[in-house]
Amino acid sequence: MTACGVPAGRFAAPVPVAVTSPPAVKSFTVVAAGDLLVHEGLTAQAAADARAAGRAGHDFGQVLAGIAPVIRAADLAVCHLEQPLAKPEGPFTGYPIFSAPPGLAAGAAEAGFDACSTASNHSLDTGADGIDRTLAALDRQGISHAGTARTAEEAQRIPMTSAQGVPVAHLSYTFSFNGIPLPEGRPWAANPIDPGRILADARRAKAAGAEVVLVSMHWGTEYQSEADPGQTGLAATLLASPDVDLIIGHHVHVVQPMARIGGKWVAYGLSNLTARFPDGSPEQTQDALAARFTFSRTGTGWAVTRAEAIPTFMEYYPAARVVNLGEAIAGPAAPAQYRRAHARIARVLTSLGAPVEIRTA
Repeated sequence: MTACGVPAGRFAAPVPVAVTSPPAVKSFTVVAAGDLLVHEGLTAQAAADARAAGRAGHDFGQVLAGIAPVIRAADLAVCHLEQPLAKPEGPFTGYPIFSAPPGLAAGAAEAGFDACSTASNHSLDTGADGIDRTLAALDRQGISHAGTARTAEEAQRIPMTSAQGVPVAHLSYTFSFNGIPLPEGRPWAANPIDPGRILADARRAKAAGAEVVLVSMHWGTEYQSEADPGQTGLAATLLASPDVDLIIGHHVHVVQPMARIGGKWVAYGLSNLTARFPDGSPEQTQDALAARFTFSRTGTGWAVTRAEAIPTFMEYYPAARVVNLGEAIAGPAAPAQYRRAHARIARVLTSLGAPVEIRTA
């Protein structure tokens, strides 16, 4: 007998082992939230929150805590960074030249964001150094990014991430840089809107293995709830391509509608997830939403089979906090301001007749 109990000169019969492949993913969720916009008042709030926790710097985790469970529950969560990030010591500035504390990247990661678009009309506010700092800060937090670049090679790469293991490309473009020229020698530093280029990038993304392509667009007319002709026309052009699967809109600082075009979705404007406009500003500048899209596998690829909106409100007092309005209005004592905001957001989102589910909890 051998040590294993098999008679010498004989071999044990192999035991059949069932080999199974992991089940194919049938669906996944993408949550896209409004702009991370930081005015001086929000910088002050984040500094106060850090001091209260016994830390230096800026803590944006408390500002975002109200919506963090929604963000963390997504298979892929996408943010939009409106402005560049400063050095740890500042200066931290707001309108018209924005520069936010680098702690914003840590706050976004703590909230659960996986990817962030960075092409905006404020991308160049602090020049090439601001782009370099911003992308380095996102890298340190493990947040992928699209829209700006530090090198020509980085500008040519297709930003890829994944949801439940499904390869997803994320592209980002802006309508303007507020008249600031691209840095000398860096014409590739930030992506302007160019329909031909966007479609070419989307084709490259699919050729590189992306099964879904998300396009973040910084566009539209500020403070206008209706999508303008430039937005609607460009959305129709992009969504007619088999290579573009979803458009996520930013910039206008108020909520704009969601629409379904040829079976695909566009969220024209998600407004500001964070902001701190002056007291007395129109209330709707505090409205925003997180849009949740469920992608399902079909015979020809992936398609959005469910579109949901989680309305949010940027509360200013007693402390600047993002409020999940669906939760906030669930009780009988909900503030009238929250009920107004929820109804206002729902009315705008569905104004084009798209079957958006407005979450109330």
